[in-house]
Amino acid sequence: MRNTPWRRETGMAIRDWPETERPREKLLACGPAGLSDAELLAILLRSGRRGVSALDVARELISQFGSLRGLLTADQRELCTLPGVGPTRYASLQAALELAKRPFQELLQSGPVLDAPDTLHEYLRLRLRDLKHEQFCCLWLDSQHRLLAFDELFRGTLDRASVHPREVVKVALARNARSVIFAHNHPSGLAEPSTSDQQVTQWLKQALALIEVDVLDHLVVGEGRCASMAQRGML
Repeated sequence: MRNTPWRRETGMAIRDWPETERPREKLLACGPAGLSDAELLAILLRSGRRGVSALDVARELISQFGSLRGLLTADQRELCTLPGVGPTRYASLQAALELAKRPFQELLQSGPVLDAPDTLHEYLRLRLRDLKHEQFCCLWLDSQHRLLAFDELFRGTLDRASVHPREVVKVALARNARSVIFAHNHPSGLAEPSTSDQQVTQWLKQALALIEVDVLDHLVVGEGRCASMAQRGML
C-alpha cells in the first residue's frame, strides 16, 4: 500500500484512516491474500507507537530485518528491545507462528505419516528450517504410523558424542512408540546427509531394534527441501 501524502504528514492513527485503507477492514472485505506483509503484521501488532502507525512500525521492522521471515525468526532479546515491539507483541508474533504449525501436526496425528510426505516435510521445515543450530528430533509413531509425539532431543552437530542412544530408547519406551522418524536440520541450508548423519542413524537403529522400535526414515531439513535417507537407500 502506498504512503499517501495525508498519512505521512498528519501521522493519523489507523482508526482515523479511510475504511478502505485500514488493514483489518481490508482483510475482512477482501481476505488476507490481498494484504501486504506489512499490513498483515500491523494487524498482529494492533497499534503503533506515539506518532507512528502500526503499519509504519511493521514496515520499519521488516526493513530492519530484511524480510518478514527474518523478523519472525529474530532473537527474542533483540526484538523485544525495539521500539513498537516489547514482550507482549513478541509473544503475539510467536503465537501466530505456532498456530501456523499446529494444523500440520493435527494432520499427521489423524492418519499414517508416510501417506502424507508433503505435510510431514512442510511441518519439519516450519519447525527446524530457521534454527541457527542443529537440532535432532524424533517423530514417534504408533502401530498405524500416526504421530504420537514430536520431541526435540539433542542440540548441536550430530556425532556419537552429542546423540545418546540411551536417552532415545528411554523416550521411545515412555512414548510407547512402535516406530520413529528421525529429523534434523542443517543451518547451512544444504539438505545433504553427511557421513556422520548416516553413522548416527545406524547406531540409533541398532539400539532401537533391541526394543522392537523400527526406524522408518531420517530426514535432513535444508532451506528449500527435506532429504530422505530412506529414499536414498541409506537405512
